[in-house]
Amino acid sequence: MLSAERGASVNTIEAYWRDLRHFAARLAVRGVSIEAADTDAVRDYIQGLARAGLAPGTSARRLSSLRQFYRFLFAEGIRPQDATAGIDSPRQGRALPKVLSEAEVDALLAAAGAVKGAEGIRLTALVEILYATGLRVSELVTLPLSAVPREAGVLVVLGKGGRERMVPLGGAAIEAMTAYRAVRGHFLPRSREVRWLFPSRGASGHLTRQRFAQLLKRLAAAASIDPARVSPHVLRHAFASHLLANGADLRSVQQMLGHADISTTQIYTHILDERLKSLVQAHHPLAQPSLADGAGGKGEP
Repeated sequence: MLSAERGASVNTIEAYWRDLRHFAARLAVRGVSIEAADTDAVRDYIQGLARAGLAPGTSARRLSSLRQFYRFLFAEGIRPQDATAGIDSPRQGRALPKVLSEAEVDALLAAAGAVKGAEGIRLTALVEILYATGLRVSELVTLPLSAVPREAGVLVVLGKGGRERMVPLGGAAIEAMTAYRAVRGHFLPRSREVRWLFPSRGASGHLTRQRFAQLLKRLAAAASIDPARVSPHVLRHAFASHLLANGADLRSVQQMLGHADISTTQIYTHILDERLKSLVQAHHPLAQPSLADGAGGKGEP
């Protein structure tokens, strides 16, 4: 159902499978099958996750997987009721996405440019394209050669749910991609052409998400940025927040990110709000204690 009706990605389906398998293993200890579990069993499981110290977001995601599963069983007539009905999701604050400053992105690109040979050219292209388009990392590493028209400065991306979108490329990204395509053969498997823009000699035939994340961590260290702050998804966040900070409208950013719902994109406006608050607190004279009044006092307006 997830694949055929909802067009869910392989990664999404694997995440559902892991969540359901974890719940089934807990039930098996009590001699209960996952199909036969009742509402109390689901509630005990979610409460047990909290007691084990799991983050509310993780518990909420696992409950969401169970909801989809039991609603499916109910809709198909396999169960007489939905075992997750009446169970509230764990309360969680919505954390703001981690982002890098424009100067930090420039530092990453400079570090990539300092890497010698074909590896450095590929790394520069990967970072330039990711920052210029805001692609999901899975979309980036699985770009086919056909996604890059030779004349137009756009990428044709197949995103979540099989939805296709066109994302414009800036001049720097086009230059980086042109330079990379000249050395792409260096990464091809021996005696074999593959359809991926970023091929590799591994089993998948293309650069993996995990390998790119590793390369990005090394790049962060070379750029004197804490590697813990840098990931492919952080560059996606940087793309969106920097666009909005420089005047782009929310609907355009939504389309380029491939968000089905604009409410998902609106989280980036909160980043701007927080930055504005910090700016006011740091630099506005009315936000600072008056020296004339001594420590902590307020001066005349």
